Amino acid sequence: MKKMFVSILMATIMIMGFTGGSADAASKATAKSGVYITTHNTNVRADAGTAHRKVFTLKKGTRVNLTHQKYAGKQLWYKVKINGKKGYVLSSLLKKSTGKAVASSTPAKSSSGVVKTAMNLRGIPYRFGGTTTRGFDCSGFIQYSFKKNGKSVARTTTGQYKQSAKIKSPRPGDLVFFHNTYRRGISHVGIYVGNNKFVHAGGRKSEVVSLSNPYWKSKFNSFRRI
Repeated sequence: MKKMFVSILMATIMIMGFTGGSADAASKATAKSGVYITTHNTNVRADAGTAHRKVFTLKKGTRVNLTHQKYAGKQLWYKVKINGKKGYVLSSLLKKSTGKAVASSTPAKSSSGVVKTAMNLRGIPYRFGGTTTRGFDCSGFIQYSFKKNGKSVARTTTGQYKQSAKIKSPRPGDLVFFHNTYRRGISHVGIYVGNNKFVHAGGRKSEVVSLSNPYWKSKFNSFRRI
């Protein structure tokens, strides 16, 4: 009887070893919300822990939404969501997004460069789905202007809206969002250039428009900063 008990005990220990019964096993995910920013170029993994495959990489300064948290051993991992993609990031590689952090994440030099690039694109024809100097749509215009100044932004208007943070006092280089133009909800975006004006790809070509324009004033949603 004693011999049988020892055999059962040894088998149980071996099974625990093979099935992850150790202290390093990942815990169950629990809900966690908030907007965070990556502090380094960051690998996003399929699950909590470095043993899991890398699904994509985020650049330093990228804003993400949290959905869950999970421990892998003693390490805390956050499940993040950005542009429809999901995965786990080590918590120490993220910091809580605040208005101050967002404001300081876009240096004045970079902002002025975005405005200069955008202003040089005036006169280029509007083209739905356009992302090049042969023709731009509104979000393609934004993406191109920021990319030329070393910043990666989402391709779509709604993606750019989610990637940015709302601000009260805009400065040149910030984004201006509009709603209920050709569709319900967030549907248009431009770049604020100062003096209550913005530059955008709209109508027949890329141009500067006043925010006092009755149409755009009625469609204004918010100023936001990447």
